[in-house]
Amino acid sequence: MYDVIIIGGGILGMSTAMQLKQTFPNQRMLLVEKESAPARHQTGHNSGVIHAGVYYAPGSLKARFCLEGNQATKAFCAQHSIPYDECGKLLVATSELEMQRMQALWERTASNGVERHWVSQQELREREPNITGLGGIFVPSSGIVDYAQVTEAMGRVFTDAGGEISLNTQVLGLEERPDAVVVKTDQGDFQARRMVSCSGLMSDRLVRMLGLNPDFTIVPFRGEYYRLAPQHNRIVNHLIYPIPDPAMPFLGVHLTRMIDGSVTVGPNAVLAWKREGYRKTDLSLRDTAAMLTNPGVLRVLKDNLKPGLWELKNSLYKPGYLQEVQKYCPGLTLADLQPYPAGVRAQAVSSDGRLVDDFLFMNTKRTVNVCNAPSPAATSAIPIGAHIVDQVKALE
Repeated sequence: MYDVIIIGGGILGMSTAMQLKQTFPNQRMLLVEKESAPARHQTGHNSGVIHAGVYYAPGSLKARFCLEGNQATKAFCAQHSIPYDECGKLLVATSELEMQRMQALWERTASNGVERHWVSQQELREREPNITGLGGIFVPSSGIVDYAQVTEAMGRVFTDAGGEISLNTQVLGLEERPDAVVVKTDQGDFQARRMVSCSGLMSDRLVRMLGLNPDFTIVPFRGEYYRLAPQHNRIVNHLIYPIPDPAMPFLGVHLTRMIDGSVTVGPNAVLAWKREGYRKTDLSLRDTAAMLTNPGVLRVLKDNLKPGLWELKNSLYKPGYLQEVQKYCPGLTLADLQPYPAGVRAQAVSSDGRLVDDFLFMNTKRTVNVCNAPSPAATSAIPIGAHIVDQVKALE
């Protein structure tokens, strides 16, 4: 019998496991992960950005946890000798409409307590000679890191303190009893007094295994990237982001200086036909049928038909993708866009057809379950873990 079982070896699961073990050092804990190594899904397939908290609704968990997580992530990296680069982010407006939207972002960043600086067109040219725009916002605290390395370090802290990790262990079922939770896996059954699930793309299915009927379903959106040709590794000095459309939940195609010195372009956001569908050809009949028979998902697709088709067109038509980045970096050509692995984002959609915007949790008498944790979850992993620890304490 374990005291706590944590399901999920991404950065949220590892952060939670690490902090639970630090909080309850004498308790027996097990983390189970279905893959052969940690960080194989969302944690290891993203831009690697340490977000500052620009975009999120004031007062939301996202806004609060991102601001805290920005500093906590850097402190953890410094403590464990993980390289990161506080290179700063430039949000670039390329039209008068985007300048108006940028003013709204400027006000939101003030509400969220984020340091930022208004950048004129002239200063933008001086900071970024290869970037074109009417103006921008500079956010100095944004940075870049390899979140897989962060996750692995968290796992070492957990196991060094006596925690156990079971890889290649897929959860097949859950049973919550009055005195324990039974986690049924392909490696046998495990029991614990309490359980935490941080299962990302499978979070709604884990909740249903507990006998709950969640008011949401997870929809996978594939984010496709390109890597710039090596001669462009110095094309930008900062992270370059467009001004996002506030009607859309995604941030648009951006230029990201990666921690290895390369520069990526992306991501877009297209519906994936499989929960873990990293390739355009990946298809799961089960996952597709579940999405296309869900009234909430169908409403989201209907309400976002035009932007969805635009994203799909750019996914299939490389020159369209290029045009998105040429709006602010006109010197790039098709030959500069080289292959790079895609990611898949788990987005909760409510039964009434809304994209769930904030982090979402569902708890039972003996379990805490992370149900919606899209970006900036990686940046926010340490404060999210601390929040889960508080919720686990409340189960006592």
